[in-house]
Amino acid sequence: MPIWIMLALAALLIISILYYVRFYRRHMLGEHAPEQKIEVEVLDKQSVAMEYAQPGEENEEYWLYVQPRSGGLRREFKIGIHYYHALNSGDRGILTYQGTTFLHFALQRD
Repeated sequence: MPIWIMLALAALLIISILYYVRFYRRHMLGEHAPEQKIEVEVLDKQSVAMEYAQPGEENEEYWLYVQPRSGGLRREFKIGIHYYHALNSGDRGILTYQGTTFLHFALQRD
């Protein structure tokens, strides 16, 4: 088998691996993702106790579960304590996020 075929296959394998890593980071981890806004309804919120919190650190994580008003999949975001206490189930508003990172929630009043 000629050596150039082996080199071409190795190059294609390396390119494929690099493209997969880039795709995974962007779409699954949200790195370098564009900032997006979507109209949502709050489904639920939850606080989860952290087992290995250091002294002086927050001992709970706060999560928000939302669903787009136009339909779509339910999403969950880790939020800060101030958003956790300010939002309730049934609240509607504009959610700003980047990849999987929660940025802001603008509550809409009726």
